[in-house]
This record gives sequence, C-alpha cells and structure tokens, in this order.
Amino acid sequence: MTLLIVGGSGFLGTELVRQAVSAGRPTAATYATRPGSTPEVAWHHLDLRNPGSVEDAVLELSPRVIINTSSGGADWAVTAEGPVRLAIAGARAASRMIQVSSDAVFSGKCRARYDEQCRPDPTTPYGAAKAAAETGVLLVNPDTVVARTSLIIGGGQSEHERNVHELAAGTREGVLFTDDFRCPVHVRDLAAALLELASGDTTGVHHLGGNQAVSRHELGVLIARRDGLDASRLPTGLRADSPLPGPLDVRLDSRSTQAKLRTPLRGAHQFLAPTD
Repeated sequence: MTLLIVGGSGFLGTELVRQAVSAGRPTAATYATRPGSTPEVAWHHLDLRNPGSVEDAVLELSPRVIINTSSGGADWAVTAEGPVRLAIAGARAASRMIQVSSDAVFSGKCRARYDEQCRPDPTTPYGAAKAAAETGVLLVNPDTVVARTSLIIGGGQSEHERNVHELAAGTREGVLFTDDFRCPVHVRDLAAALLELASGDTTGVHHLGGNQAVSRHELGVLIARRDGLDASRLPTGLRADSPLPGPLDVRLDSRSTQAKLRTPLRGAHQFLAPTD
C-alpha cells in the first residue's frame, strides 16, 4: 500500500510522515518549496495550481490513499482548486482521498457546536476556499473523506505556540481573544486519527477536533504555563471589537467520528498539561 501525503513538509504533514514511516507504511510525500528531511520517504515537488503536475504525480505513484494536508491560505487556486485536481487524478487512479479541511468553513453565527451534518457558511476567503474544496472533492470522488479540524498544536512548532511565545516576550503586537472559541487538537492525535481513517473504508465528512472548547486566550495561557512563560504578559482583547475577520464561536462536535476511532482526540487541558 502506498500512501501519498500532499504537503508532507508542513507541520501536520511532517507528523503524518513520521507516524506512517514508523508504522512501516510505504509512503511518498510532496512539497511546494523544499522537501522534508525523512530519508525513508520519496519526495516529489508538486504545484497544486498546475493540473499537469498533479496528474503526473498521482499517475507515477499510483497511491492507494492520498492525504491532502496542504493549504495556500486564501489563495483560491491552491486551497480551493488544488484539492479538486487531486480528487480528479485520484479517481482516475482508483485512489482513496482524505481532504483535510477546517472549522473555518463555519460562521459561528448559527450555533455553538457543529457536527458533521451542519452545512458550511464561511465568512472569510480562507473559509470559502476550504468549503469550495470540500464540495468539489466530494462530487468528483465518492471515496473521499473530508476531515475537518481546528487549531493544531504540538511540540512548540505550531503557529499558535510561536505566537504565544512572541506575545509573552513582547516581540509581537496583537492580542489573544477571550470571545473566540475553538476545539484545538494535538498534531500527534490528528495525524494518528487521519491514518486510522486512511486504513479503513469510511467516506464522507468527519470532524477531528479536540474534545474541549477553549478561547484563544485560554489556549495561550495553557501554552504559557506548559512552557514556563508568564501568562499575565499575554494581552487580551475581543474579536467582536476587532476589525479582523473570522467567526467567534466554532466548536467542532467530533463525538460521532471519535466513536469510530481508537485514537483519543484529547482536549487542550489534557495535552497542554505541564507534565505532557
């Protein structure tokens, strides 16, 4: 079985590569700017904006499963169109596909908790691109899994952890919102859950958020305490008073997916405990 991890040199992709190699799974991975450092993996440059590049890579590797962890932010050609190109190529190669999506597809205006039956209603360009990708890949390839997740944390390497360190040190401007709630997930848990989904035959939408909702400020305090920082130095604010776009309260309800998995999707208070 060949596993193709698209975006394998990114934060989540790197952990997926590590776990897949550790499990002895034949694995290939792609990169946009530079390859990862895992020698057991075949690294391939891939431009998701180029249909020919996508088609050639999938045809050459003929993977059993494709996990797409890539994201170009609000770049429509990468984030919205790229996954559809992958799905088209994957369908031709009889490959299953797992498209990693985001809680940004929801507005946070309709309800606090969002399960897999909730329809996307994004409010940002990034959320709109992710929602478009979901629709496209599910239409093109019926064997696709859409795996929505939330803020990804772990090992001090995530954007959110770096942000907390810089805010505590006073080297970065900004605030941590007290009215902006998410369900953060540890990168190890998320990668393990994705590999479980890749090993099965499930399809459709699945939620892979942590089992606790916390505000961005509460998350920052947990990170600071784990890392021995002065949490009182973290500036606070309200997203409702900010010009920054984005939903206020999006809590992924992952209970249905969790019931199918061996991997526990821990909450932030669990995986950010000082002894973790």
